[in-house]
Amino acid sequence: MRKKFGIDIDGTVTSPDTIVPYMNQDFGLSLTYSDIKEYDLSVHVDIPQAEFAKWWLDNEAKIYKASPLTKEVKNVLREWELIHDLYFISARSKHLLELTNEWFVKQDLPFHHIELIGSHDKVNAAKQYEVDIFFEDKHDNAVAICEQCNIPVILFNTPYNQDPVPDGVVRVHSWSEAKAWVDKWLKENA
Repeated sequence: MRKKFGIDIDGTVTSPDTIVPYMNQDFGLSLTYSDIKEYDLSVHVDIPQAEFAKWWLDNEAKIYKASPLTKEVKNVLREWELIHDLYFISARSKHLLELTNEWFVKQDLPFHHIELIGSHDKVNAAKQYEVDIFFEDKHDNAVAICEQCNIPVILFNTPYNQDPVPDGVVRVHSWSEAKAWVDKWLKENA
């Protein structure tokens, strides 16, 4: 039976360490991916949060355009596109839709729909599109989607999402591990 998969983009489809070199270069830091223990990246720079927000707005398009894929994602999504609907739901701002579409085409990634909501609150979009499962890297998003939509959420393990997770949020370390869990879930819920 065809399912709708809700999939975050940044840190899930793209490599979660994408922004680290940009921060190191622009702020004179020497951060490593494992140093990023919080989702809020502004805690790593010694400038006001508003100034960091401006830096992000000035650089987000460049960073998104150059974001590398996370390992294994293309093969898994190519297999799933044939039997499921892939709905990418991202906190990116709506004005980045054309850039995002172009990035998907350049990366040769399959998709059925891309929704940029401009907010980290993805619950309404998950409900609107009636997704059956969600793939996420942000801890509080994963928990909220799981609890409010009553669907399983695959949480890709990162240094910044180490808080405990409730039943229904499944922590994985790779797309192949996610695929194995999803394959089992699909068989159990056929």
